[in-house]
Amino acid sequence: MPPATGRATARSWLIWLAAVTVYLLAVFHRTSFGVAGLQAAERFGVGAAALGTFTVLQVGVYAAMQIPTGVLVDRYGPRRVLTVAVLVLGLGQILLGVAHSYGLGLVARGVLGLGDALTFVSVLRLVAAHFPGRQYALLTSFTAAVGYIGNLAATVPLSLVLDSAGWTPTFLAVGAVTVLYTVVVTLRVRDVPAGEPLPARETVHPRELGRRVAEAWRTPGTRLGFWVHFSTMFAPNALTLLWGVPWLVQGQGQSMATASTLLTVFVFGSMAGGPLLGGVIGRHPSLRMPLVGGYIGGAAVIWAVLLGWPGQVPVAVLVPTFAFLALGGPSSMIGFALARDYNPLSRVGTATGVVNVGGFIATTIAALGVGVLLQWTGGNFRVSLLAIVAILALGTVRMLVWWRRTRAHLFLAEARGEELPVRITRRRWDAALPETPIVAA
Repeated sequence: MPPATGRATARSWLIWLAAVTVYLLAVFHRTSFGVAGLQAAERFGVGAAALGTFTVLQVGVYAAMQIPTGVLVDRYGPRRVLTVAVLVLGLGQILLGVAHSYGLGLVARGVLGLGDALTFVSVLRLVAAHFPGRQYALLTSFTAAVGYIGNLAATVPLSLVLDSAGWTPTFLAVGAVTVLYTVVVTLRVRDVPAGEPLPARETVHPRELGRRVAEAWRTPGTRLGFWVHFSTMFAPNALTLLWGVPWLVQGQGQSMATASTLLTVFVFGSMAGGPLLGGVIGRHPSLRMPLVGGYIGGAAVIWAVLLGWPGQVPVAVLVPTFAFLALGGPSSMIGFALARDYNPLSRVGTATGVVNVGGFIATTIAALGVGVLLQWTGGNFRVSLLAIVAILALGTVRMLVWWRRTRAHLFLAEARGEELPVRITRRRWDAALPETPIVAA
């Protein structure tokens, strides 16, 4: 693993730039369906409920592929996996461009979900190999911030192109450009810094695969990262990918234009907050969990305000509350820093995939839960959005459990004279911690 001190080379930065552009493309393709909803309904002849299936399917495929992606990255290297990702993303968008049936459209979005799933873990694996540990959190935040540029490109610019060029030419063009980017990935991206040997990559048999995933999952720091990611990123995702506009328009009486503008607060909030948060925790790693706790506590207060507000929530309240909730994405990056710190480099890809599953499982459950409650209550958003509060509570409880167990693991490692990624001080609540690490759920 790269040393905790030192500086990354210009070559490493160029490799990161080439790789993070793949993630930008992935986020663009992921969110492109948001502005194409009306055209999709007309093209495929379906209603709102069927359109929601596109989002749930894509997020579900993404979540299901995170652990396999981590293992593939550890086995074949991030360069090969990113190359496949770009090809799959481009082909999926081309397929969507020529699709006229609902079934083929779903297949296309599933393919896009697969390509999307291969990108983020690969980029973080490159960061872990090319940059010193103190820069990992900052580069992770920068990676997420670049992704939001893809999100912005998939709003007004894509909408204008769709209106002028039409469905098929637009998606065929962006798919072709994506496929062509494989040339850049092949020429520019390298798995390790110059002069360093490639890590040994033995063939992974199914039993060995299960063992690697189990080792990553048994590591208390990985489990803590999973629940951090689970608890922080799902609420902004649920609002921006599916339920934000319906809640603002149908539940709050806002116009479509106002609702769309309000959702850009999440984009700009994440873009600004990501590098800022990454810089802070890069310099002060001991602040990672206090910052997560502060975000979750603030989010709980905000949901109490939004759901308890009598009548329509004023825009003057929605803007700052959305800006705070937007920090959930940057806060979730702390989960990846935990995976990086508590696993050997040969297992970082697998551990990162395990962590990344958390937020997308929570997003899928939230998207489905809100939808089911809306149908059950006849469209009552005040009740239906309580599904988000319930998931937040579950994630917080499990995160606290594994935070204490990770601290116990660190105290034992310190007693054995091992070097710790983060120095911690024993507190009163640590007195009852077990003398041996607990690795079971």
